[in-house]
Amino acid sequence: MKRFYNHRDTLVAEGIDGFLRSSTGHHLCRLDGHANIHVVLRRDWDKSKVAIISGGGSGHEPAHAGFVGKGMLTAAVCGALFASPNVDAILAAILEVTGDAGCLLIVKNYTGDRLNFGLAAEQARLLGKNVELVIVADDIALGRGPHARGIAGTVLVQKVAGYRAETRASLAEVKQAAADAIKGTVSLGLSLSDVNVYDPEHKTRLNEKEAELGLGIHGEPGTERISVDKLDVLVSKAADTLVRHLTDGQHVIMLNMLGAVPVLEAQAVVDALYRNSIADRIDFLIGPAPMMTSLDMYGFSLSAIPVRANFIEALQSPVEPWAWPGITPFRDLQTRPTPSLPETFTYQPSSDPYMRNLITRGAKVLIDNEKDLNALDAQIGDGDAGSTFAEASRVILKEIDRLPLASPKELCETLGRLLARNAGGSSGVLLSIMFATAGQEKSWRKGLEAGLERMHRYGGASAGDRTMLDALFPAIAALQNGNLDQAAKAAREGADATRAMPARAGRAAYVPKEQLKNIPDPGAEAIARLLEGISEIS
Repeated sequence: MKRFYNHRDTLVAEGIDGFLRSSTGHHLCRLDGHANIHVVLRRDWDKSKVAIISGGGSGHEPAHAGFVGKGMLTAAVCGALFASPNVDAILAAILEVTGDAGCLLIVKNYTGDRLNFGLAAEQARLLGKNVELVIVADDIALGRGPHARGIAGTVLVQKVAGYRAETRASLAEVKQAAADAIKGTVSLGLSLSDVNVYDPEHKTRLNEKEAELGLGIHGEPGTERISVDKLDVLVSKAADTLVRHLTDGQHVIMLNMLGAVPVLEAQAVVDALYRNSIADRIDFLIGPAPMMTSLDMYGFSLSAIPVRANFIEALQSPVEPWAWPGITPFRDLQTRPTPSLPETFTYQPSSDPYMRNLITRGAKVLIDNEKDLNALDAQIGDGDAGSTFAEASRVILKEIDRLPLASPKELCETLGRLLARNAGGSSGVLLSIMFATAGQEKSWRKGLEAGLERMHRYGGASAGDRTMLDALFPAIAALQNGNLDQAAKAAREGADATRAMPARAGRAAYVPKEQLKNIPDPGAEAIARLLEGISEIS
């Protein structure tokens, strides 16, 4: 697996130093002097308030160092990858930040963390420090017993405790606030993958059709292996399980992303939550954001905490750490009506069996070639050329009964508006321009020629630039005095010629020349296949 790192053993130290040099961590500092002590702390700390320390194994970033700052953690102790920090590192953090007000340790319920933080707390007490400790066990996958793991809900506990500490509450009050948050917080994860901790021999336990519900943040197996399904089904699986563990009343839901999920998909998870029955129990939402990740795990977790005045006050309070995403009411969308746009269908539908057959056949050709064209485009572009043409074809098929098929001029004009409103990508827009221009001419043949010229003017590409114009120019020229067979042959020759052309326009212009060798332009290939397909019925 390809990753950015020098060596597994140096990654934590390099990552922390990079964080402290970054725009998100420049206000913090770290302890120095020991290679195996990785403690990130506030530079502005004056020890007059209760210190809040948390930590654990690295690989869960931004947790825990990303939550160090005013209003949350005073210090974070970072262990090796998925391994508890050592006792000396925890003790050093306690000694550095603890004043007369005392210190609260927030610890996730893992054996190594409990033992090491517990022993460090005992040693600190012997040195005269007032130290208390709470254990977070929010994961409901294994039930809420002594073996429940501490996962993303830990961040909610840190926020509540950090707020109370910032208000100069006593150590006993801060500990009680944290204990209340722990008691009320439940979490559950769902992932499409496990995690690879920089192991070149790693073999995933999940195949392409499997997901896991209730797996841990270190890749521990989930409580249930489930089938990969559509987003709504997967979100319902997690939400319906979580809701059985909620207390009565309304809740705050925190959507934590586990490392590899793209932002767009994370946002779609929020929308899926809104469509689930759990939405009726949600008053506030935190996220979606990566808060306690698991390196490259492709999943998310849901954490819930009851809506209580003291919790909401703490969660709404502003903080310095960049990783805290904030909290917002979970409510209906705020929308505005779309301004009136020109009508797409301004002409009466009309019938022409030949034209209907031609359009239906052409659309089917592009839809059937979607995967092939995407694969071709993936070699030199972003891999969506086939989908762009196929989606435009589906739109046209859907509206074919509303088209003025008996009038080429009106048909071209309507197709131009239809593509402008529905087609994606530059190719869809350019074809829209061509058809819209063609609809302004009395002769459809001359209209297509004029449309191609307008397309060339707006798009900036010319013949020989390795674009779909290299198929369109010869094809439309052939149509002026010929038929579809001749146009198809001309388009094929033009598309094949792009294999040897340098790219001077479009995304291919940014691809190294060597990578383009013997690969036709996907747009030109689409035009050639389209005309070859419809010429068969002419």
